Amino acid sequence: MSARRKSNGRRVVITGAGTINALGGDVPSTLAAMAEGRCGIGPLDIRDVDRLAIQIGGQVTGYDEQKHFNRQQIALYDRFTQFTLIAAKEAMAGAGLSFTGELAARSGVVLGTSGGGLNTQDENYRAVYEDGKNRVHPFIVPKLMNNAATSHLSIEYNLKGPSFTVATACASSNHAMGQAFQMIRTGMADVMLTGGSEAMLCFGGIKAWEGLRVMSRDACRPFSANRNGMVQGEGAAVFVFEDYDMARARGADILAEVVGFAMTSDAADIVMPSAQGAERAITGAMADAGLDPEDVGYINAHGTGTAANDKTECSAVAHAFGPHADRLMMSSTKSMHGHLIGGTGAVELLACIMALRDGIIAPTIGYEEPDPECALDVVPNEARHAKVGAVLSNAFAFGGLNAVLALRSV
Repeated sequence: MSARRKSNGRRVVITGAGTINALGGDVPSTLAAMAEGRCGIGPLDIRDVDRLAIQIGGQVTGYDEQKHFNRQQIALYDRFTQFTLIAAKEAMAGAGLSFTGELAARSGVVLGTSGGGLNTQDENYRAVYEDGKNRVHPFIVPKLMNNAATSHLSIEYNLKGPSFTVATACASSNHAMGQAFQMIRTGMADVMLTGGSEAMLCFGGIKAWEGLRVMSRDACRPFSANRNGMVQGEGAAVFVFEDYDMARARGADILAEVVGFAMTSDAADIVMPSAQGAERAITGAMADAGLDPEDVGYINAHGTGTAANDKTECSAVAHAFGPHADRLMMSSTKSMHGHLIGGTGAVELLACIMALRDGIIAPTIGYEEPDPECALDVVPNEARHAKVGAVLSNAFAFGGLNAVLALRSV
C-alpha cells in the first residue's frame, strides 16, 4: 500500500450486501456462479419476444413476485423496486442494523437506476395506445418514478437522512455508491444503503436498445476478438456503507473498505467512449485512495463486449497503469450476468468483494480469440485464486460519464 495514502476524513466500510440477478437470488449463489464461470444469459421469457431481433438476456428466471410481496405492494412496486427491496433485505440482515433515533436521522439511501419503472411504463403505454383505455391505475406515477426504490427503502427501514436517486445510464450505481461513500467520509451521514437496480427486459426496453445496433444475438464476449455486442441483464444489488469506527465498535462483519472514488466527463460524444476520460477517472480514484498502480491487483472492467468500449477501456487501463498493466488482472462479469445498465456497477461490486475477501478473481467467460488491442490479462473463462489487497470497479456510461470506485481489504 502506498505510503502517500492521505486521510480525507472518516473511513468507510461495507457491512452488508444483498442481490438478485441472473446468476442468483442472493449473494452466496451469485458469488458461487461467478467463481464457477457460470452463464446466466439465456432466451428471454417476455411478452412479444418473437417481434424482437434480440431474444437473449440476463433475466431473473423463475421469479414470482407473489412469493415476496402482497397484492397491495405489487400494485405499488415496479419490478426494479421489487428487486431493490429483496436485495436490501439481505444486506440489512447481514449488517445487523436497525434505525431509530439519531442513527435514523443520520442514515439514508442513494441508489442508481437508468430506466426506473420501465416495465410499468411499457404496460401502460400498451393499455393506452394499443388497447385504447382512457384510464390508468392511480399509482402509476409513484410506481414508475426513478426514485421509487430509494423512497421505499427509506420508508421500509426508517432512514431519515439524505436520500436520492442517481440516473447516469451505465454509471448510475457507481455514481450512487460514490456519493454514499463521500457522505459518510465527510460526516454528512453515518450509514447509507446504496447500490442500484434495473429491470429493462420488457418489449419496449429491448426494442429501444436494438435501435443502437450494439446488441449481440448470441452471447456477451468481452475482450474477445470475435465479440459482437452487449447483452442486457436485470436485477439489483444493495450494500450497507458504514462509518468504520461505528462498525468496529459494534463488532460488525466488515466485507471491504471503500477507499477512493472519482468521476469524470468525456465532454466529447454522446455514445462513443473516450480513453482519456476513462483514464482520468481511473487515476483519480487511485489518487483519492492514495494507491499506486502496483497496489491494485484486480479491476472489474466495464467490459460491455462492444468493440468501442473494450478497446477504449483497455487503452485507458494500459495508460493509467503503465508497466504494471502487464501484471494486472481485469475481468468483465457482464459476460455472465449481462449488462444491468443503471444497476450494473452494484452487482459487479460483488466480484470486487469476492476478490478481496475470498481471493477469487471472477473470470471473463465466452473468451475465444485474443484481440491485440485488448492485450491485458482478462482472466479468460476460468476463475483464478489470487491474493489482492486493492481493487477498482469501472463504469463508463453513454453521455461520457465515468465513475470508478477503489476498495481494499480490511
